[in-house]
Amino acid sequence: MLIDDSAAAVLGLAWAQLPPLPAQAPLLFLGARSSAWLSAVAQPAWQYAQDFKPHADALQAQGCSVTPVPDGARHARVLLLPPRQRQAARALLARAVAHCAEDAQVLLAAANDEGARSLQNDLAALAGPVSTLSKHHCRAVWTAPLRAAHIDQALCAEWRALDAPRDNPAGYCSRPGLFAWDRIDPGSQLLAAQLPATLRGAVADLGGGWGYLSSQLLQRCAGITELDLYEADARALEPARVNLARIAHPARVALHWHDVSEGLPRRYDAIISNPPFHLDRADRPELGRAFIAAAAAALHAPGQFWLVANRHLPYEATLTAHFAQVEVIAQAQGYKVLRASGPRA
Repeated sequence: MLIDDSAAAVLGLAWAQLPPLPAQAPLLFLGARSSAWLSAVAQPAWQYAQDFKPHADALQAQGCSVTPVPDGARHARVLLLPPRQRQAARALLARAVAHCAEDAQVLLAAANDEGARSLQNDLAALAGPVSTLSKHHCRAVWTAPLRAAHIDQALCAEWRALDAPRDNPAGYCSRPGLFAWDRIDPGSQLLAAQLPATLRGAVADLGGGWGYLSSQLLQRCAGITELDLYEADARALEPARVNLARIAHPARVALHWHDVSEGLPRRYDAIISNPPFHLDRADRPELGRAFIAAAAAALHAPGQFWLVANRHLPYEATLTAHFAQVEVIAQAQGYKVLRASGPRA
């Protein structure tokens, strides 16, 4: 699912103000997202890096070759659409500068209410004077052609490490930019407290993030034989792998970079989820509804689906449409835990 993308459109407007690149010039697009502008100008030599699976899938449908992590090559121009979280954004800016060849330029765009001015200042701190363009409540920022003398190498190295995986205050491996990266969110904590120790067999965690709920499953449920964690943000998989490896359990554990809204590749005896409900600042309950549909389609007939959500989100009707039995198990701190069983054919 894609969101209204004014930042990508403004990036295209700024692109038109830069000197043209030769068709075979190497270009790297960090945080790339599909857009009409990109479709019109993209060249076969360009490389695209995107961590979020729905955006990566949309780019691939547009004919772009996408990877979560770019190689170490240097490029004639580096584009980026930075994330909102400050440390993750600074790390991506530093990577963009590090990927520049001699006389290359960095060009970024972001919404004004998602840190565009701070990003402008940060890019200038890394790489010297910048130019800007503002439109559609967004700002594009680009450097002059870069030389090594323009770059603050010490600051670049410092910022590149800002989003590295590390233990958070709760004692779990995580990294800036992930959902609830520096804490255990109350919804997941409420769901974990309700999970029965009797869950067994093949189990899936949908939208598992850095692995808190999956780790709780392994600690609580000795009868699990297989555990699959599905997560759309590739950056979450490394800390999730660390967290799950810390738990001694005989289950086969696998992590998948996957868009759950597109369905699941196999069936399970039980599924749990704290589904996302926004990609931007607006509620998007259709994301949770897609997770519910995917879970119902992937459960064996006697299987159970355990879901936590903000209390105001209207998931009960969707659950009732997909399951024979639905009940509210717990409510606290603005969250609700629901259990559904008897998936309908």
